[in-house]
Amino acid sequence: MEPEAEIIRAQLFTLRDEAYRTFHSALMPTVPPETVIGVRVPALRRLAKQLAGTAQAEVFLQALPHGYYEENNLHAFLIELIRDYDRALAETEAFLPYINNWATCDCFCPKVFAKHKTELLVPIRRWLDSGEAYTVRYGMEMLMRYYLDDAFRPEYLEWVADVRSTEYYINMMRAWYFATALAKQPDAALPWLTEKRLDLWTHNKTIQKAMESRRIPPGMKQLLRGLRSHS
Repeated sequence: MEPEAEIIRAQLFTLRDEAYRTFHSALMPTVPPETVIGVRVPALRRLAKQLAGTAQAEVFLQALPHGYYEENNLHAFLIELIRDYDRALAETEAFLPYINNWATCDCFCPKVFAKHKTELLVPIRRWLDSGEAYTVRYGMEMLMRYYLDDAFRPEYLEWVADVRSTEYYINMMRAWYFATALAKQPDAALPWLTEKRLDLWTHNKTIQKAMESRRIPPGMKQLLRGLRSHS
């Protein structure tokens, strides 16, 4: 490790919360517990803001792969703070292959992406086609975050539905995406359930997540109850 990266690792260990480490490790079965330091997210975000734009941060961003879960999350939060779109995209694409859990995957999105929605569709398609579990999941997450409001187009539902995988964390994101689409774009999303266009698992998991959502109105939930399928 470069000395700068070693210093950052030492900083992370000073922020360790053992009880939080035990609790959080249990939520991430794909992450070896010995690679979790136990640093809470607000503390990681504060450290990212302190480091952003420094030479130390630049060295850290090049120090892939990292050894600890929190190093990956700090890396993600540093990318979030990059203000140049091309640089933020390049750093995101360099980092995605090293993500090994849902929590790191879901925790970050460069703020500058919101200003470049048209351009971002190109890498999103690439991520969806990558075959890498957390890269695919990240592509779906970006579609859910930025393209279910004013930038929505019905074909984006097809992009997500066309992903075929046996990977649990991809399929959970597919269901989460469609449940969110039911809340934000019900006219476009509901036919995917009423016409049973999704595979059985995603169909039922979408309904489950929609039923748990406060954004779905009671009338929609009543309809969804009748759409649960066993075949």
